[in-house]
Amino acid sequence: MNNTNPTPIGLNAQVIVNCEAGGDCEGGNPAGVWDYAYRHGIPDSSCEQYVALDLKKQGYGRRKCNAMDLCKDCVPPPCPVGETCQSSCKAVEFKKYYVSSMYSVSGAAKMKAEIYKNGPIGCGVDATDKFELYNGGIYSERISFPMINHEISVVGWGKDEQSGEEFWIGRNSWGTYWGENGYFRIKMGGDNLAIETDCTAAIPSFKKHYTEEEEQYERS
Repeated sequence: MNNTNPTPIGLNAQVIVNCEAGGDCEGGNPAGVWDYAYRHGIPDSSCEQYVALDLKKQGYGRRKCNAMDLCKDCVPPPCPVGETCQSSCKAVEFKKYYVSSMYSVSGAAKMKAEIYKNGPIGCGVDATDKFELYNGGIYSERISFPMINHEISVVGWGKDEQSGEEFWIGRNSWGTYWGENGYFRIKMGGDNLAIETDCTAAIPSFKKHYTEEEEQYERS
């Protein structure tokens, strides 16, 4: 199995959903996530617990995200299931993580090079009914005309010791009960839900690159 360079910071997935930064739980454009990171920055994973629900489905109605939806700290006791308990929480300051540029990646060789150099990438797949039932092993499914309808992260790759077959290691967003503790392996080189055809990547940065001049130009 390939040992890729580790990503030092876990970015907050729930903030992306809360602020509809590229979409919501019903779908979206992965490039929008990188655009949000470029413009606004994203907090680390400790700021918001991932609940895989939009704000409106968390009981907050349809509204824009605010400071509490970006980073908060809550006091015990734990909130009962079905309640929000926001009166026990307050918004807190947080460090933002940005990207300096974003771009498309496709094909096994370029995907490997990008993951090795900069870490995981986002890739679209055709999440079929059969894929939803995946519970382990190296997945493969032949589809004549795959239609991308779901976004996952490709975090690395490996090779089966017995068959010699190469595979991608993917991280899904359907919970740890699915697949291999929330991850999956899928065949490299074809019959793989089009995972190698439409990926996006970005260069992580600790500082903001989106300038006031860019913002003023887009508003004009």
